[in-house]
Amino acid sequence: MRIGIVSDIHCNAAALDRAVEQMGDIDELLCAGDACYQYRFSNDVAERLRQLGGRYVLGNHEEILLSEAGARAQASPSVDKSLLEWTRAQPFLLRTEIGSKKLLMFHATPWAPYRDYLFPHDPQLQRLAEEEADFIIYGHTHAPLVKRIGPALIVNPGSAGEMRGTEQVLTYAVLDTSDDHAEIHEIRFND
Repeated sequence: MRIGIVSDIHCNAAALDRAVEQMGDIDELLCAGDACYQYRFSNDVAERLRQLGGRYVLGNHEEILLSEAGARAQASPSVDKSLLEWTRAQPFLLRTEIGSKKLLMFHATPWAPYRDYLFPHDPQLQRLAEEEADFIIYGHTHAPLVKRIGPALIVNPGSAGEMRGTEQVLTYAVLDTSDDHAEIHEIRFND
């Protein structure tokens, strides 16, 4: 299977559309959280994820938006309530099988307090070897990563919506489960 992976879209529907277009033929789309941006909800992003049948885990920005603190944003007349409820129904952690392989997806960490940043050279990244999964997908850092830790292939697609750090590029990943290979790709708007 060929799986497209995005994360940290942060309401950038144009970048999501471009990433999906650049992915070409994919069998499935995964989103590792933060499709919204704190107190901003994007009908366009949520609708595209839903239309594409994307499996989506909630991140820290959804946690804020969907909390009591985000009540005013949720009540905005511009927010499509059915898309907001679809978003609310998404899990914070996904364990599933793709073929005979186990996939784990979360936004920041699979362990409490669930908000740590696992940057590419963080020693805590090694803890992911304790998870029973062939593929581990996460986001949060905006720092793309493809790395094998123990038996698992770890993939952080970076951010498909907000540039941070020194690289200043938007990215996504494509995972081929037939050969356990993933690649990071830049989102290009000038093609």
